[in-house]
Amino acid sequence: MADVADILPQLEQLDGEIDDLEDVLEPLLGSLADVAAKLPLLDKAKLYVLATYSIESMLFSALRLNSVDAKEHPVFKELTRVRQYFEKIKNIENPPQKPDMKLDKQAAIRFIRADLADNSEVNTQLTEMIAKERAKAALQARQQKGEKRKAGDPLQSTEASGEEGAEDSKAESEPAAKKSKKSKKNKDKKKSKEGKSAK
Repeated sequence: MADVADILPQLEQLDGEIDDLEDVLEPLLGSLADVAAKLPLLDKAKLYVLATYSIESMLFSALRLNSVDAKEHPVFKELTRVRQYFEKIKNIENPPQKPDMKLDKQAAIRFIRADLADNSEVNTQLTEMIAKERAKAALQARQQKGEKRKAGDPLQSTEASGEEGAEDSKAESEPAAKKSKKSKKNKDKKKSKEGKSAK
C-alpha cells in the first residue's frame, strides 16, 4: 500500500499532462484533413505518418501499462510498419547518391580502333585527335605549373609552353601516323600472301 501512495502524485501529474496534450492536439486532430489539404505532398505524408505513429505508440504504451505483452499484439506490427514509412520518407528527402557516370576515354578509343581497324583514314584521324588531346592536356598542365610558380614573365612562359605543346603534338602525331601506315602495309602483305597460298 505504501508503493501506491508514492505513485499517486506522479499519476495526477501524468493525468494533467495528458489533458494539456489533448487540448493542444484538439485543433490538429479535429481537422486533420483540412490541415493536410493545405500542405505539399511530402509534408502531407509526414503529417499522416506522424499522427498514425503517435496514436499507435500511445496504444502500445497503454497495453504495456495494462500488463499485456505488447510485442505480440498487432499494434506492435503496425508500429513497425509505420517506422518503415519513416524510412521511405527519409529516402525521398535525401536520396542515396548515385555514382557519377564518367566517360572512360581509353576504353572508348579501344572500341573504336577495334571496330574501325580496317578503315585507315578513320584510324589516322583518330590517332591525330588523340595526339591533339594529349598536347592540350600537356599544355594545360604546364600552364597550371607556371601559374603556381609565378616565376618570370607570364607571357614568356605561356608562349614557351605553347611552342613546346605544338612540338609535342607533332612528335606524337608523327609516330602514330607511321604506325597506321605500317599496319596497313602489314595487312596488304598478309592479304597478298593469303592470295598466293590459295592459288
